[in-house]
Amino acid sequence: MFGKWHDATPKEFMFSVKAPRFIVQRKDLSSAGTAVERFLASGIDELRSKLGPILWQLSPTKKFDAQELDRFLDLLPARAKKLPLRHALEVRHASFLNREFLDIVRRHRVAVVYADDAAYPGCGDLTSSFVYARLRRSAASVATGYSLAALKQWSRRAETWARGGDPAGLPRIAPKPTTAETPREVFIYFINGAKERAPAAAQRLISILKC
Repeated sequence: MFGKWHDATPKEFMFSVKAPRFIVQRKDLSSAGTAVERFLASGIDELRSKLGPILWQLSPTKKFDAQELDRFLDLLPARAKKLPLRHALEVRHASFLNREFLDIVRRHRVAVVYADDAAYPGCGDLTSSFVYARLRRSAASVATGYSLAALKQWSRRAETWARGGDPAGLPRIAPKPTTAETPREVFIYFINGAKERAPAAAQRLISILKC
């Protein structure tokens, strides 16, 4: 399956693979070792250079437990066979919004997903060498999901992230660290109930970024 996806898409195309629920929505994340191994051995390495970050989206009811999270992130390897892996963690419970959480994900070099979502807390703190954002406020009544003004604002944030900066105006757990700017890859996805607007939103954002 993954090999077919690789061959059927343009050279510059990149996939972000979402981890299965049976891994990320269990009572004890640290018990997922065998399931993680099975998932990563399912053929995702066949995507080769087209494999982007792997998304590990936790349940909205999952509360922060430092020891459990640390052990879970220990289960996420740096490679699948010879293919380097990048991991993005989406947390959706307010209990994660603390400095200890940031310390853990930074130590594991895992990116915390920034979710632009009315229902769940956002975390704009940078924790890895790449940025992963999920924009979830698309409105079915707007042809491009987000308004032009909002898309222009997200294009500016994307450009700031890409050159190694840290855009202002996003909620953070801790003050921005003062570090040298290093270019980053930026992954932005439109995904919510108004999913029929996602393609138009993505295409409009791309066109703004190319201007």
